Amino acid sequence: MKTPKKINILTVCMLLLFTSCNDILDSDPQDFLSPDLYYSNKKEMESGLTGIYATLCSGNLYGNYMLGRLGLDADQGYNRNSNDGNTVGDYNVSAGDVKIEKFWQTLYIGINRANMLLENIDKPQDLTDDERNAIKGEALFLRAYFYFLLVTNYKDVPLILSTINTASGIAHQIPRTPAKDVYEKILADMEEAELLVKDISEINHGGRVSKSAVWGILSRVCLHMAGNPVQDKSKFVDARKWSLKVIENPVHKLNPDFKQVFINYAQDIYDIGESIWEVEFYGNGIGTYASMGGLVGINNGIYNTRDLELGYTYSYISCTSYTYQVYDATDKRRDWSVAPFNYSGLPAVENLWAANQLFNRNCGKFRRKYETLTPKSTSKTPENFPLLRFSDVLLMFAEAENEINNGPTAEAYEAINKVRRRGHGLASDQPSTAVDLNGLDKEAFLLELQHERTRELAFESLRKGDLVRWRIFIQNMKQRLSEANDHADFYDLRFAKRTFISVSERDTLWPIPAHEIASNQNLTQNKGW
Repeated sequence: MKTPKKINILTVCMLLLFTSCNDILDSDPQDFLSPDLYYSNKKEMESGLTGIYATLCSGNLYGNYMLGRLGLDADQGYNRNSNDGNTVGDYNVSAGDVKIEKFWQTLYIGINRANMLLENIDKPQDLTDDERNAIKGEALFLRAYFYFLLVTNYKDVPLILSTINTASGIAHQIPRTPAKDVYEKILADMEEAELLVKDISEINHGGRVSKSAVWGILSRVCLHMAGNPVQDKSKFVDARKWSLKVIENPVHKLNPDFKQVFINYAQDIYDIGESIWEVEFYGNGIGTYASMGGLVGINNGIYNTRDLELGYTYSYISCTSYTYQVYDATDKRRDWSVAPFNYSGLPAVENLWAANQLFNRNCGKFRRKYETLTPKSTSKTPENFPLLRFSDVLLMFAEAENEINNGPTAEAYEAINKVRRRGHGLASDQPSTAVDLNGLDKEAFLLELQHERTRELAFESLRKGDLVRWRIFIQNMKQRLSEANDHADFYDLRFAKRTFISVSERDTLWPIPAHEIASNQNLTQNKGW
């Protein structure tokens, strides 16, 4: 369970100093926390590390925008909020979009925090070697993960590996580094981190980076490198290697109940068998730790603004017909991931959607009714957000195995079938003739795996990246437009049509923020922007 003791006042103060300006490249010297006055002991070093983790919690990342407001759900859903019109949320976007700008800036703020800590890692004398190694490893990994988020969304980005502390410094003129080189540095940092961080069984929760988290994310990075735009097919071998290390760790196993995975996030229950790495949020937006909550369940839950006992939910995400129809009728994940009802009245009652109302439904994974912390706030929730689950690792292994062997092996089938069995409420390690896949060639297996990733991982901010690396982003988005045009009209459907009709080839990447190009004469813009 999460407790307030994880929140450190020194960290809060440090974050205020770090983020007092709009942008890491616009900092004034007097606003910058000098390392000469910090990182002198274990407590300050741990606070510095917490400051790096806090980047993930920013409202510009997983604390808000990444939960349904950046178009990352791609063909699985659309943003039904009229306030997000003409933004990245509905693909009617320009290089001046504030969400795209803040995403870039926040990640570079986190990178700067990591650079500063790494430059001072040897300074404290009261750290043991194991403690110093763990802190260094976590900082290296987090910096690499921030670069992974940048390179997958913008492609070539400046690779900055030392602290920037003034607006007049050389940082303004750092050019974009080729994506392949950024990826290679990501791999190098993560592989070094893997030797330094603790085993997940020692940490015993998913809120900190563990060896399992590093292995799993390394597999994800390698799959992205193997796909578009880098196209380094040799990385499928590495993706298999890293995912297999997670699979062979006896700690990890699928939770028998798919929906319980997400109830655990609502109730602050850690399950390191299934949930390997997650963004931690704390509190309900009330009292001393008011700012430490997130918007998991508010942004991406079932619409409800009246019955506060169930938890206020604005619900930015409505689903596409594809996301519902990709499941078979016996798949228990369908009616959990895609809510089969809406709420009305006070107290609220559940009203089932009609069979043909397939674009009306909300994401159902993150349900505030299960939160145990009361009162349930209208502004913040304590729900954590998954960054890496064991089921994802199994699917990554199956994908890599299929590619390496030019078709599915018995091991690839077993990995994907474990996920499918659990999804149908069956024991994951017991074969099932009703559920198990078999007899597919390479292309058919990949297509089924692409669907399976939606069935298992919908609305976990992974879909757009998957579609882009598979080179099927445009075709899938245009197919969703065709389905929306064939759907019976209703008010929110206009948002779906506006989203899918706006997508073009340039949208495989975001534009480099206009503010950054204005500040750095060496930056170039992505094609089409």
